[in-house]
Amino acid sequence: MTRQGVTPERLVRAGAELADEVGFDAVTVSALARQFNVKVPSLYSHVRNSHDLKTRIALLAHQELADLSAAALAGRAGKDALIALGDVYRDYARDHPGRYAAARMRLDPQTAAASAGPRHSQMIRAILRGYHLSETDQTHAVRLIGSTFHGYISLELAGGFDHSSPDSQQSWTRIMDGLDALLRNWPTE
Repeated sequence: MTRQGVTPERLVRAGAELADEVGFDAVTVSALARQFNVKVPSLYSHVRNSHDLKTRIALLAHQELADLSAAALAGRAGKDALIALGDVYRDYARDHPGRYAAARMRLDPQTAAASAGPRHSQMIRAILRGYHLSETDQTHAVRLIGSTFHGYISLELAGGFDHSSPDSQQSWTRIMDGLDALLRNWPTE
């Protein structure tokens, strides 16, 4: 019998908070059992194993990030929307590093399709319609934008820009300018 008040939702939220504190890789059912002061087997009525727990944290992170992105994009278009989206990702990664790492977790195709992941792609495609790219080029541009955002954010979180000038905010601004310029002048085949 599990301790009263322990639910799958509470476990996932606690796991997400733990990920932000100690890192996503350190989140386990055992760690949460200690946090809830229960025995590990009692949590298996709520989650199958640590992989299931981590998958649920990843889904939560995708949902939170999609909701924040949608709010930031409301009423924006073009470069303004591109910058707003990039800033949401960057701020989320700074505020919730463990959840951000969870959002990068590889999900099986069925779980990924049912997650908020497709919403992220749809929002980026909505931004790209303002750049007048073909469907095929939109796919390439979605991948470019995702790679740029996540690559920069990962390097920044790892301290990759801490020991050189200019500061990382200036570089981020220039990168957003460069992405906008590239999208406005997308090469044709």
